[in-house]
Amino acid sequence: MCVGVCVQANSASGLAVNDECKVKFRELKARRSFRFIVFRIDDKDMEIKVDRLGDPNQGYGDFTDSLPADECRYAIYDLDFTTVENCQKSKIFFFSWSPDTARTRSKMLYASSKDRFRRELDGIQCEIQATDPSEMSLDIVKSRTN
Repeated sequence: MCVGVCVQANSASGLAVNDECKVKFRELKARRSFRFIVFRIDDKDMEIKVDRLGDPNQGYGDFTDSLPADECRYAIYDLDFTTVENCQKSKIFFFSWSPDTARTRSKMLYASSKDRFRRELDGIQCEIQATDPSEMSLDIVKSRTN
């Protein structure tokens, strides 16, 4: 794996990306092993780690319920949808969850690390930044599939 490379790639933000983040993302993308992945910044290790994995049979409500109301997180969600032409498709969404009630230091740390972390996860098709649950409603997410 790329422990040293990952640390170097994120040296501008000061954060390393735990290898498990990329492994689990590849599993979601290639094998659809998970419906969603929630990531957190470990303040002690100053490293981005996997926080929670959603089973393939879990839905969007399970995903949004897994995000803490007052703490920042990054997340990936694999959305299945039907096109206007009645074709089954899926898109991988990257979420940057930064609720207004989160600590200012945490919001700054997540904001400054987001772009570098997102680049580590190759294959993301849509991005949503949200500070309130209404900004990531299923209707809004589905509207981004067009």
